[in-house]
Amino acid sequence: MADVTLVLFHAPVPRDAGTLTALHGRARDLLLERHVAVFRAAGVDRVVVTRGRSAPRPAGAAAAGAAAPPDGSAPADASFGDALAAVVRDERVGACIVLSDGAVPLAGPSDARALVDAARSPLPLALTNNRYSSDVCAISDAAVLRDLPALPSDNVLPRWLEEVAGVPVRELGARERLAIDLDTPLDLAIVALAPRCPASLRNLASGAGVSIPRLDALRELAGDPRRELLVMGRSSSRTLAWLERHVRCRVRFLAEERGLRASSPLAIAPDTGGSSEGSATRPSRASQAPRAPRATLGRLLARDGAASLARHVADLADGAVLDSRVLLADRAGADEDAWPVAEDRFASDLLRPDGIADPWLRDLTASAAGAPIPILLGGHTLVGPGIPLLLRPTARRPRTPRSPGRTRALR
Repeated sequence: MADVTLVLFHAPVPRDAGTLTALHGRARDLLLERHVAVFRAAGVDRVVVTRGRSAPRPAGAAAAGAAAPPDGSAPADASFGDALAAVVRDERVGACIVLSDGAVPLAGPSDARALVDAARSPLPLALTNNRYSSDVCAISDAAVLRDLPALPSDNVLPRWLEEVAGVPVRELGARERLAIDLDTPLDLAIVALAPRCPASLRNLASGAGVSIPRLDALRELAGDPRRELLVMGRSSSRTLAWLERHVRCRVRFLAEERGLRASSPLAIAPDTGGSSEGSATRPSRASQAPRAPRATLGRLLARDGAASLARHVADLADGAVLDSRVLLADRAGADEDAWPVAEDRFASDLLRPDGIADPWLRDLTASAAGAPIPILLGGHTLVGPGIPLLLRPTARRPRTPRSPGRTRALR
């Protein structure tokens, strides 16, 4: 039976990082320490930590600030796929668990044991929290990863394993809990609301004074059947189903740009073309130029300016939870290098416009912060798996008994 290696991708914090970026890095450092302890207790045989997308350094040295890996390792700007393939080859990994930086902060011992058990399977198997947007993935035969293509991120790994490498993929339970990430200090504040939040993260959020802006007003809105909440961004039908069961307000739901970070043509099996009439001459979507990210609200902002955000939201609802990364992608494209810097994005999530250098994002944030209705800005966790943590204390929709006739009429 092959040894199980935990491969942790972990980006170091730049020395010149701003206050919020440094806080975000500290949260990820604490989470790394917890993951190492939990997975060692669950039975992993060794831990390898990588510097972002580069080649590995020993886990023990990570906390001590070890030097960069020796020459010959993967370059710092290597893709996720190239970096993981290098780890598997150089470290002679037989079975592994691949874990993203800041991922699954609410994962516990039972989740870790399930992943370790899957990695020890004698049969080809992969186990992940989400086959279409993975943050953690156990692979029983890591040999298939040696020739991994240049996948842009870990999110697409299970899809490549299943569609290209032919490895059966299963999903962990508690999918929504394990979908939460620490991508921004706002996510730290959201995670701190969870009963299962690690004490180190909750204490960090409290000590840094990081909280969710206008949370009380948002919860009050969600409990009022006369009002309406707008949710926009990379959300899912699971989130909509939760909202329908647990909030009393009306919900306007715009799911847009799902797969912005979790899709790649490299992870999709080639289209054989089938035998349908005209397939030989009809160009496939993959053969065409990728469609630029677009968002309905983003199109209005492009026309009227970022400062118009609050006005447009007020036309649609009495408050909003917005995926600002979708708005940034609508404006500047999917490549984060073209977006405002992380410190600006983090300040925007906390509705602190005075700390933002980018003019467009500063105007957007000032509009949200000054609105008479609650408007929250953030990333995937805010509009997706974080929704139950944000709104769970609201009054639930009352359940009224239905007559047999009424029940039949609804079928």
